[in-house]
Amino acid sequence: MRPASKRQESDMRELRAFLKSGDWAAWDETVTDQRRGLPPPPLEKPAPPDAPRVALVPPERFSVGAMPLLQAIGQRRSRRKYTDDALSLEELSFLLWATQGVQRVINEGRNSLRTVPSAGARHPFETYLLVNRVVGLAPALYRYLPLEHELCLLKAEEGLAAAVDAACQEQYVLNSAVTFIWTVLPARGEWRYATLAHRVMLMDAGHVCQNLYLACEALGAGACAIGAYDQARLDALLGVDGEEEFTIYVATVGRVP
Repeated sequence: MRPASKRQESDMRELRAFLKSGDWAAWDETVTDQRRGLPPPPLEKPAPPDAPRVALVPPERFSVGAMPLLQAIGQRRSRRKYTDDALSLEELSFLLWATQGVQRVINEGRNSLRTVPSAGARHPFETYLLVNRVVGLAPALYRYLPLEHELCLLKAEEGLAAAVDAACQEQYVLNSAVTFIWTVLPARGEWRYATLAHRVMLMDAGHVCQNLYLACEALGAGACAIGAYDQARLDALLGVDGEEEFTIYVATVGRVP
């Protein structure tokens, strides 16, 4: 194995320093947008005004996902091979609620309590879905609206699934029933935490994806997280600017043999 170059060693030291970053004593004295009295960013990115909406099954009507937690944790694995069977709309509703479902809005609309933890209850993510096989949904790109517990249709184009698969280095997207693509809007976390926001947002992404893994196990389905993707290509497919909003994590989901 070739030894790391001096540039690589320098880069790795810098990235290790980022993992250790977080001077919370200094943050107590930091002038953040929150402390300036500026309004926080919206809790949810608004849907395009002309986008068709799809109502999801509400949590109080779920009849799926009753597997004991001990069993779901014990059998959790990254599952990369999927059958051709579709997910039901109720099952997709359950997975979306399990990963970003809003329980209630607090602090006069400044924060939301959800089914996953988030530093300062900022929840900086948006959930995009590439749907291949879900009963009652046309194959297309959708975005989850957690405050309304609805989907909005963004685009349905021939070759879209293949393009997303290519951007994800051909990792299981084409055979999945659904691919979850999470974007991050850094300003939501920066409003409260300024320069300390970015490390905790990465922690929050892990919380979201782990809930997806466990929720999939509870359905008898499987998930596989993907961190290796082409940033610019995937952002372009989602229609996000790559600066104020960009892809942060991906996971494929499907029925397993």
